[in-house]
Amino acid sequence: MTHLRKMMLEGLQRRNYAQNTIDRYLFAVEDFSRHFQRPPDRLGPRHIREYQAELFTKRKFALSTVTGNLAALRYFYTKTLKKRWSTAETRYPKRALRLPTFLSQEDVARLIDAARTSFHRTLLMTLCATEVRRADLHGRRTSEQQRTCRGKRGYPRWNWKFSGRTMIWARSS
Repeated sequence: MTHLRKMMLEGLQRRNYAQNTIDRYLFAVEDFSRHFQRPPDRLGPRHIREYQAELFTKRKFALSTVTGNLAALRYFYTKTLKKRWSTAETRYPKRALRLPTFLSQEDVARLIDAARTSFHRTLLMTLCATEVRRADLHGRRTSEQQRTCRGKRGYPRWNWKFSGRTMIWARSS
């Protein structure tokens, strides 16, 4: 074990990082060093940018993997080597914005027709007609929790209330 690896390991353990994170960070710094065939303390921001570009282009790594490797290198340079880290020179990759997928009218009709009971069919039709998110419908609460539920800035939140087999869309009080 090299001196730098030992220093990094001790620092990660002292800061109470999870064992998986420790293993991942050590592997990322080792891979970075192996890629340039030089010790990591002799490599700079230019090398980090080249390494990051290679992870995306040649190795086809996912965004989260590249971000994790960059976090490991950032930890190594700032905490272990006590060097400055310029976020302007080594940017984290931009997250891709995912837009929600919408169902076509045919898909909605197929979904409603696939319901086994009339209750489920009614539930799906109400859900589609009111454009309520699945998470809102799924987050049923008991009457006690219903009373304490508050939305943004303390305003009461609209929720599904279940009484027996009927469903009421009402404001929590």
